Parts: sequence; C-alpha cells; structure tokens
Amino acid sequence: MSTTFPNESAEYRAARDRLLEQEIELRRCMEAVAAARRSLPAGGPVPEDYVFEGAGAGEEPVSIRMSELFGDGKDSLIAYSFMFGPEMEGPCSSCSPFLDALDGAAEHADQRTNFVIIAKSPLPRILAVAKERGWRRLRLLSSAGNSYNRDYFGESENGDQMPMMNVFRRDGDQIHHFWGTELLPAPTDPGQDSRHNGTLDVIWNLLDPTPEGRGTDWNPQLSYERRET
Repeated sequence: MSTTFPNESAEYRAARDRLLEQEIELRRCMEAVAAARRSLPAGGPVPEDYVFEGAGAGEEPVSIRMSELFGDGKDSLIAYSFMFGPEMEGPCSSCSPFLDALDGAAEHADQRTNFVIIAKSPLPRILAVAKERGWRRLRLLSSAGNSYNRDYFGESENGDQMPMMNVFRRDGDQIHHFWGTELLPAPTDPGQDSRHNGTLDVIWNLLDPTPEGRGTDWNPQLSYERRET
C-alpha cells in the first residue's frame, strides 16, 4: 500500500518513502528495547522502607511507607522525581509541563500500575504548586524526611534536584529497584538532548515531526501570556 497526499511531488514521495523505512526500523528498535527492559532481572533490594509525606483526607499530611504505595494486584511502582527542592524559589519549568501532561494520564495508568510524583520540598509547597497548576490526579509525595532522592539519583551530591524516573518491583515482602533513566548522565553525541524521559514527554514528541523540531533555543515555561481568540 502506497500513501500519497494531495499535490506532492515525486521527489517528496521518494524522500518520504526512504524516511518511512527508517521509521519502521525505529519502531522495531523501540519494541526490542522495550522487550529487553521487561526482561531485566531484579535490581538491588530497596535499602529501607522509605517514609514519605502525602496528603490524606482534607489534605492533612499523613506518613506513607514505600511498601504502602503498592496497590492490591499491582506489583510495579513508577516514581518520578520532580525537581522542586526546599531551596528552590519555584518548581522546575521543564518538569512542571511534563507533569501537566502526566496528570491527564495518571488515572488511566492507575488501572495497571502504581504511579507517584516525589519532590524534596515540604508537602504544603508541593500541594500549593499542584493547586496552582490544576493537577487533580497525580499522587504527590514529599521526600523531605528521607534519603530517597539522594539514593535514587533524584538529587546530586551537591543537593541539586534531578529529573529522575525509577521503576520498582514488589516480590512478596521485598521491593527491588527495576529500572531507572540512566540516559540522563550518559554521554550524548554533539547537539543531542539526553532524551532520558523522551518517549514519555508529550511536548517534545509533539514537536519532533515539525520542520523546526525541538530546536536548541527553546524550553517550556511555567506560564505564558494568554492569546486572544
């Protein structure tokens, strides 16, 4: 089956067909990488049952152990480290738009897995940002009272917050680390972004098919001027 669009030239179609071959190969690679990731053996046991602070009824702070983040019948936990530490004036301007999109996906993902957002700031600061941005579905936790961020690379040695995603797996009473975004510190080719969460980020993936692409001189902002309709 050949796809053609109105008034396209033979030159365009030939170039597009060559690109399609690359896209098909990329799909094969993505499937193969996903399969290899799923087949990873168990990682290291989690060193402690971390105690986080989350919002209970009426947003009253409650203590939640890591082991309590696993729902019945769901043995995987996705934990995203949100760059919002106690010394930061405001939340990360890249993480926040990322979480804007994940807020819409969280309710769907919850049907198959456990998903939490962890930040180093005290819980009231995190909840204030969530209210301002309209996050309603994300499960937000504060790691202000534990070493989770430092242990699982959500924080650098000098205290800078890092945009790290980790996956944990429960096996009986034991929780193991399963996968983390190790592309973040990995070397990149000249001009490349680390794309450590690239397959999940709606904004960058939305821009990729455009002639301008992601570009090198633009990043998401926390807010924009409203345009008149």
